Amino acid sequence: MKRIIRALSPVPIAFAVALSWALTPPPANADNSRFNNSVVANVFTIQHQAGCTNDVRINPQLRLAAQRHTLDVLNNRNLDGDIGSDGSTAQDRANAAGYQGQVAETVAINPALAISGVELMNQWYYNPAYMPIMSNCANTQIGVWSENSLDRTVVVAVYGQPKVPDDNHLLGPELGLPSPVLLQQNVPLDPAPDYDASDEIEYGINWFPWILRGGYPPPANPPQ
Repeated sequence: MKRIIRALSPVPIAFAVALSWALTPPPANADNSRFNNSVVANVFTIQHQAGCTNDVRINPQLRLAAQRHTLDVLNNRNLDGDIGSDGSTAQDRANAAGYQGQVAETVAINPALAISGVELMNQWYYNPAYMPIMSNCANTQIGVWSENSLDRTVVVAVYGQPKVPDDNHLLGPELGLPSPVLLQQNVPLDPAPDYDASDEIEYGINWFPWILRGGYPPPANPPQ
């Protein structure tokens, strides 16, 4: 009796390439601006649900302070909150970035290569210490930064109550960051950021860990 041996069907090249790409985490210096802006948009919504009439604006100095702490937490696994590896607080980092005013901070650490905006906001929304910060109408300025590695994603938002208007000046190297950043006046949130096919790809990559877990993220909208 002859034994028939059939060769296994080859995996489509396109699928293999897509799977390889999806399993590759974005580099630590990837442009997460769309994600960061979505966090600002959600804070805007939360503040208005709380009765705020002002429009929270992105402040480059607060964003620089958020970037400093995000990189610190990403690279120092013993950190899990507001205190930096040098003992600095959120206020210390904001002061060092040139911000004049009172600040508060929210931090998210996810042991995966990505975190969805839904999962992030659910974490902060139900945190009894963070919800009062996000919904505080006095926090009229914000800076958000996020970084990814293979097994760790960090998102930091710094909220500010300014004392004086911001002045344009260069800052960056003195904080140990890669390049000078021109700190301009408060930047309003773009209500309609550019959306193209790359956003769909980015969305699929960010949600891939959930596919592997066989689960689905929490509800998109917090209870009213």
